[in-house]
Amino acid sequence: MTLTQWFIFFILIQIIHFLGTWKLYVLAGRKVWEAILPIYNGIVLLKIIKRPVWWVILLFMPVINLIMFPVIWVETIRSFGRKSNLSVFISIVSLGFYIYILNYSKNTKYYNLKNRENSTSIGDWINSILFAIVAATIVHNYIIQPFIIPTGSLEKTLLIGDFLFVSKFHYGARIPMTTFSLPMMHDTLPIFKIKSYLNYPQLPYMRLPGFQKVKRNEIVVFNWPADTVRKFFVKEKGVKKPVDKKSNYVKRCLGLPGDRLEIINGFVYINGNLNKLPDRAKLQFNHFIHNAKGVSSKALIDLNIKGFNRQYRIENITQKSYKKISKYILGNVSNDLNDFRVLTPYEGLPNKIIRNIKQSEPYIQIKEIIERKKQVTLTLNQAEKIRNLGTFDSIIRKTNNKISYNESFFPNNIKFNWNEDNFGPISIPKAGETININNQNYPIYKKIIKDYENNSINKVDDNYIINGIKTSSYTFKQDYYWMMGDNRHSSEDSRFWGFVPENHILGKPVFIWFSVDNFNKGVLKWKIRWDRVMTTVKGEGKPVSFFLPFLITILIWQTLIYVFKKRKKIKN
Repeated sequence: MTLTQWFIFFILIQIIHFLGTWKLYVLAGRKVWEAILPIYNGIVLLKIIKRPVWWVILLFMPVINLIMFPVIWVETIRSFGRKSNLSVFISIVSLGFYIYILNYSKNTKYYNLKNRENSTSIGDWINSILFAIVAATIVHNYIIQPFIIPTGSLEKTLLIGDFLFVSKFHYGARIPMTTFSLPMMHDTLPIFKIKSYLNYPQLPYMRLPGFQKVKRNEIVVFNWPADTVRKFFVKEKGVKKPVDKKSNYVKRCLGLPGDRLEIINGFVYINGNLNKLPDRAKLQFNHFIHNAKGVSSKALIDLNIKGFNRQYRIENITQKSYKKISKYILGNVSNDLNDFRVLTPYEGLPNKIIRNIKQSEPYIQIKEIIERKKQVTLTLNQAEKIRNLGTFDSIIRKTNNKISYNESFFPNNIKFNWNEDNFGPISIPKAGETININNQNYPIYKKIIKDYENNSINKVDDNYIINGIKTSSYTFKQDYYWMMGDNRHSSEDSRFWGFVPENHILGKPVFIWFSVDNFNKGVLKWKIRWDRVMTTVKGEGKPVSFFLPFLITILIWQTLIYVFKKRKKIKN
């Protein structure tokens, strides 16, 4: 919605409010004009229903105001004598228009409820529940939001199964742009599997003041700019989502507005200098391990290497036996019944399952294929340590040096031959910066100009027309960032879909309050990583858990409360 449309909508709401309440204002001893004056009418109404005046602020907070309106409706009808559960129900179901009946009824009287009695009526219950939701939503939208790490793009820095607290106030909390949305629901309603919001109307991008800017190499949570999926891993027609309802991603910010970024042989260079990551960052690459006698999976596991897959050959496979192993496999390497092979994660097929299959079907043979060359995910330090052990013939870091013009990598244009290990150079836009548009950079900045900054742009021969005006330059309206994962060969990041606009930035991970291994294997198989519980995300050296000090603090606090209560009881 444009500002003009929002203004008309605001005035319409004021008129609806006035027509439905002006007599109630008079019955409460106020003036008629007080029911029409914007904002002031809200303050007066709160005084009439004996509720705090500061509530008027909540009425102008997106999402939260949707919760507050039912509270105001209920309190209004109760202040004018309608206290029954049926009246409360009708008031909410009618979206507050039940108040019109009170306003034009000759029997309506105002009850100056200075001292509200404690009761367990449905109205009180509704108000209590709604205010609990309001408080939680304020924290969720403007202060701290919990997140869970579901994938390994930042593996070894943030692990799959880490439960994070993400600060909204470091960069300044973003005001929700989607005005009609269920509180604390991102984009989908659980169980029902339907979207939890309405696309319209949308507020313009606004952000509260923060106390720091996004810094290079910081881990950042943001809305995935390329998101058009209703549900991950489900093939269907793309959907158009509001910015704040796009899927949440977490990556490391390597490029800041105004930077010139280039990736050479897998390493990131900023403004011509090799980017140096912080101490806790664990940069990982795919490596090929070679061994003439075969690369043993057990040997890799003994070396605490988990980033690899295993192959099994199964002879005389049946549908029954395949069902028993299906949940342990990633997929089939070969469907040929004479050479049936499956791929599993590093854990492989459990020995218990193999024994069970052989007992019921003794003619089936299951054997792991010991490959002479295996691809594993390692940090550079891991690779060097293993190389020094001499266990394997060689360990070589995988690097894609193949020059191939493709659409797989940003800017997804056949004129570019960039890949995951050799990319750029590329300049990251900065708010207020002006560029000359030409045939070379047009594919790179077209999406920014058109989709992120809402302009029409067309190329006619070698001429560029923006919003109907022929031009040779463009000035960016906002800052942009370049986000990448530490697990360089297992991360879908800016190399694939480009820049992250400032209005997509959500927050900064600050604390890991809980962490479990085997997160994607079901709650029953979770194993708590006690050394990661209540640790900070940022810092030097190995993360230190504050879980024990926290427990000691709670124990001391509860002991003091018990002692004080006991002393007070003795005095009485």
